[in-house]
Amino acid sequence: MKRNKIYLSLITGLVLASCATKQYEKTDDGVIVNISHSKELALSKLRLQVLGNDLIHVSATADNAFSKDSSLIIVPNIGTVPFQVTEVKDSIKLATETLNVMISSKDGGIKFKDKNGKIILAERSGGGKTFSPIEVEGTKGYTIRQIFDSPKDEAFYGLGQHQSDEFNYKDKSEELFQYNTKVSVPFIVSNKNYGLLWDSYSLSRFGDSRPYEQLNAVFKLFDKNGEPNNLTGTYVTPDNGKIELVRKEASVFFEDIKSFKNLPENFPLKNANVTYEGDIEAPQNGEYKFTLYYSGYVKVYLNNQLVVPERWRTAWNPNSYKFSMHLEAGKRVPLRIEWKPNGGTSYCGLRVRTPQLVEEKSNQVWWSEMNKKLDYFFVHGNSMDEVVKGYRTLTGKAQIMPKWAMGYWQSRERYKTEDEVLSNLKGFRDRKIPIDNIVLDWNYWEEDSWGSHKFDPKRFPDPKAMVDSIHAMNGKMMISVWPKFYKTTEHFKEFDRKGWMYQQAIKDNVRDWVGPGYVGSFYDAYSGGARKLFWKQIYENLYPTGIDAWWMDASEPNVLDCTDMDYRKELQGPTALGSATEYFNTYALMNAEAIYNGQRSVDPNKRVFLLTRSGFAGLQRYSTATWSGDIATRWEDLKAQISAGLNFAISGIPYWTMDIGGFCVEDRYVAAQTEYDKNGKENADNKEWRELNTRWHQFGVFAPLYRSHGQFPYREPWNIAPKGHPAYESILFYDNLRYRLMPYIYTMAGMTHFDDYTIMRPLVMDFSNDKNVVNSNDQFMFGQNFMVCPVYKYGDRKRNVYFPAGTNWYDFNTAKYIKGGQTLSVDAPYGRIPLFIPEGAIIPVGPEVQYTDEKPADTIILYVYKGKNGSFNLYEDEGVNYNYEKGFHSTIAFNYNETNGVLTIGERKGEFKGMLKNRKFVIVPVSKENPKAFVYDVQGQVVNYDGHQQTITLK
Repeated sequence: MKRNKIYLSLITGLVLASCATKQYEKTDDGVIVNISHSKELALSKLRLQVLGNDLIHVSATADNAFSKDSSLIIVPNIGTVPFQVTEVKDSIKLATETLNVMISSKDGGIKFKDKNGKIILAERSGGGKTFSPIEVEGTKGYTIRQIFDSPKDEAFYGLGQHQSDEFNYKDKSEELFQYNTKVSVPFIVSNKNYGLLWDSYSLSRFGDSRPYEQLNAVFKLFDKNGEPNNLTGTYVTPDNGKIELVRKEASVFFEDIKSFKNLPENFPLKNANVTYEGDIEAPQNGEYKFTLYYSGYVKVYLNNQLVVPERWRTAWNPNSYKFSMHLEAGKRVPLRIEWKPNGGTSYCGLRVRTPQLVEEKSNQVWWSEMNKKLDYFFVHGNSMDEVVKGYRTLTGKAQIMPKWAMGYWQSRERYKTEDEVLSNLKGFRDRKIPIDNIVLDWNYWEEDSWGSHKFDPKRFPDPKAMVDSIHAMNGKMMISVWPKFYKTTEHFKEFDRKGWMYQQAIKDNVRDWVGPGYVGSFYDAYSGGARKLFWKQIYENLYPTGIDAWWMDASEPNVLDCTDMDYRKELQGPTALGSATEYFNTYALMNAEAIYNGQRSVDPNKRVFLLTRSGFAGLQRYSTATWSGDIATRWEDLKAQISAGLNFAISGIPYWTMDIGGFCVEDRYVAAQTEYDKNGKENADNKEWRELNTRWHQFGVFAPLYRSHGQFPYREPWNIAPKGHPAYESILFYDNLRYRLMPYIYTMAGMTHFDDYTIMRPLVMDFSNDKNVVNSNDQFMFGQNFMVCPVYKYGDRKRNVYFPAGTNWYDFNTAKYIKGGQTLSVDAPYGRIPLFIPEGAIIPVGPEVQYTDEKPADTIILYVYKGKNGSFNLYEDEGVNYNYEKGFHSTIAFNYNETNGVLTIGERKGEFKGMLKNRKFVIVPVSKENPKAFVYDVQGQVVNYDGHQQTITLK
């Protein structure tokens, strides 16, 4: 009996030992690793799923099992590829054809390596994961953080579109939430040729896991008299300059409608002069990072330096701007904020972060407020384009937008009547200014009927006839449709009966800004049934008029402007899937799905076009573009759109646009236009307004979508400046150029789908071996053949341009030959943007047209820029339907060989209905020895092309 007990103990011990060493389980698509709990490590399980040779999904949980929630951003049925799982010393190795992923048996730390053993990305020692329990509305989850090591020379791009004019996020941070002018996409692309997609829908942070703090929580404060604990606030009335009030300020935090109430009661804030001043004393040495929140005019001085030159935002739509300074412990430093509010309700705030935590500093850090588990996707490639391709493999293909969407869009806030819409479109046609799209902004309904989707019959007596007239003028129409409903409308009641309407705004009797103020709320786009109902209401009321495109405004969702974060969550939840805390950032994605799937269900072969003010990972699969929101009409805002657009593009969503000229207008520009309208004389502010719009158009024509929109002054070219004025002539030139380049632009549209291409390209995408472009945030490539260098300072007639190494360049305007690898000061005359073409570029130029499908491009001028080999693959299809998904499209390959000077026009591949069988190519070679500036009326070698291969020796 004793012997049996010994054997039993021995067997049990062996079994337990076997179980102890069996830390992992190979699954059909990867591996699950069990991690021993400890006080230092809350991690319980890791799961790695192989979605491709270069695509790995990592999940981690502190629970005993993984939650069964599914991703909102990842497309289903991606599948897997062959892989192996083995034990290597104290690690578990998951190997694909291109990757070796090493998982520590001790702490679950992961290292992604290539087949040569080089580390591509590594989690911080110990795994870098933290899980902090959180419970919201009865649902348990975790506040999570993940830290990755990051070498000094790493750069990060993406994260969506933000307004602080930041580009490379290395050693920077960004809070990821949705708001007007701020679009958060939790995806970064590294210059180390990998990307990381963070699968969380809650409030998140990149770069620093901590929130900004109030000044008095970080610094010792001293007022202007040296007294401790406060700054001095001085409020001066706008009318007579009398000092109205001086008071102590424990912080500068008037950032929302709640904290705004802490400003002096009944003080006439509009146009007042407000100063916050005193000294701050830092608790430790290091770099302190500040965030300024402002509307009205503001300047900030720190340590007697102007760290924030004057900035402006309209009263109701504040902006954030970030800056930093190294401070020494115990040393008092002067701080002065000069603020001039421009509304009765305006906002101002300054918050700060102490020097970054040691374990986070210079590393890649992700933090999210509420998740069921930690989820991220590692995407590897041999180039940034391959990384973006991997992202779209995960989140969905970009659709090809309708060809007419590549043309010019005219909008204003707003066309108030049917006649205004039609007369302005006719104004373009009469003046021979190319245009495809006219836009009807909000409030076309009766004042008290927001959400009815019905036109006000007094101002829009026959909507279908209006749209028919637009079509008769060869235009298309986009209309603003909000997910917002007044509670008195039948549509609200229909949602409400089914429990699909957010209730907090109704309970709180929240009134909007229209007329006397009306009570309403937003529908719950997280409910599948609600999404179908939203489309049904649009389909029944608006679709029969023949409207071509949908403008999904306020899709953050913005239930109420300028609210604090906690109240925002109350207003937009609970959702059908869970609390707004957990599902805070993905409303725009759900809303886009409603319209895209809705239209394709009733009209499956008509291309969808959606424009939304917000976005998230995966938006591209719903044929949706994003614009940068209600930005301001300032030169600093023009510049900020360059980096904003570039980071949005590299976030994997190819279609982006902005309000050319800015949306919210300074009072001085309104007054200047009013004065001009009276006397016809250009004044100083009117002159600046015209130059601002000219420079913005010169940039905007090279954005993926070319669109003008804004408040008064009106934005039609003839309302900006009269014919003959350099502003008018420049806008007309670039509008025509956009249309002449349509074969090039539409080819890029095809490439976004078939090749997962990125149209608006940071230089680092194409010149990754040139370290000088890592931080290049004010130049970009428009496709492979145009380097665009916007002018963003008033009065500038020159600007510095860096010419990336590895190629030489031609000046588009003069054909001057320029060697790469140098910075030059180049001409930037009023009417032209600095624009450069790389050697080897082949650029197809179509005929003069007034709208995209006016006539086929039966004659194409083909500019060939000699100096190195080059290629271009012309793409064409029917332009308006989804037959391209069925294979109905064509390509013609152009290949130039520098050695023998031969251009080969390849055999046409593919076909589609209406395809040109025969056409002419006019070949125009450009070389260092024979420079030719870009013009339309040009002589060249004529080639009659019937679809068969031809070779041409360039003369």
